[in-house]
Amino acid sequence: MSIESFLPAGMTIADAIVILSSLSALAVVTLVWYALLPADPGVRRAKVLAAQRDLMRSGAIAPTRRKERKKSLTMMQMLVNQFKLARSQQAKKVSEKMLQCGWRSQEAVVRYFFFKMTLPFAFGIFAVLCTYVVNVWQLEDHMKAIVCIGAIAAGLYGPDIIIKNAAQKRQEAIRKALPDTLDLMVICAEAGLSLDATMSRVSQEMEKTTPEIADELALTGMELGFLPDRRQALRNMANRSSLSVMKGLVNTLMQSERYGTPLAGSLRVMAAESRNERMMKAEEKAARLPAMMTVPMIIFILPPLFVVLLGPAGISTYDNFIKM
Repeated sequence: MSIESFLPAGMTIADAIVILSSLSALAVVTLVWYALLPADPGVRRAKVLAAQRDLMRSGAIAPTRRKERKKSLTMMQMLVNQFKLARSQQAKKVSEKMLQCGWRSQEAVVRYFFFKMTLPFAFGIFAVLCTYVVNVWQLEDHMKAIVCIGAIAAGLYGPDIIIKNAAQKRQEAIRKALPDTLDLMVICAEAGLSLDATMSRVSQEMEKTTPEIADELALTGMELGFLPDRRQALRNMANRSSLSVMKGLVNTLMQSERYGTPLAGSLRVMAAESRNERMMKAEEKAARLPAMMTVPMIIFILPPLFVVLLGPAGISTYDNFIKM
């Protein structure tokens, strides 16, 4: 039985090959098109915030009796739970650091403790294998010991350094975008919006430019609607950001909530102060620039300059001595 018997009447094998090739090309172009489309960070962030809202709603309406905890089957959680690291006093501090980085899930704390405990051993074993067993680098014995100790120290302090850098980048982004955010909040407050609606609206406007502060405002707006104490929601925003400017903003909002002071006027003053602070930081960096450029100029600029200026005179003097 030939292949042509399975084809429709009037269709040859060549026609079938052309049709299948066209469909394959169309499928490939479609897949490449969807792969090259820019991912919208707002969709992912909206899903995360929706999950956070559902979690707060379930915690608010759930009964107060203790719930049974399900045992996790993942290797990281099993190892962390075996040593009871998630219940230690250090876990609370680690959770606060994770919040400053924007990592709010419990899995982030588990991963931190897992890598904090396993990376020194992994890096140390890898360094021992590279230096003593495989002998990748031709080093002396004391240098091999220094390399192994350095690898263990890198594994021990690496997670802390990564978390610190992520928190600093997030705080710097929030600090730079705060004046514009306050201006938008002033506009919303003067339009008659409440504090919850103001934060939700400003978070939508700042989502494309500065997703860090948009995330904080969106989460604070949800906490204002779910938590029984509105001041606690504002304190949580200050604790997550750990910035003096954000703490001042939280104090201003709490005073406005408590005493009924005009919110727009307070936010306008805060916007001017934060913009002046940002300008002062920029001027401070510009003032430090000459002192920071002194050492590079001495090391990299002055020696070539001396060679260019004194080189011809030295060469001519050498030629005169040779002729004499």
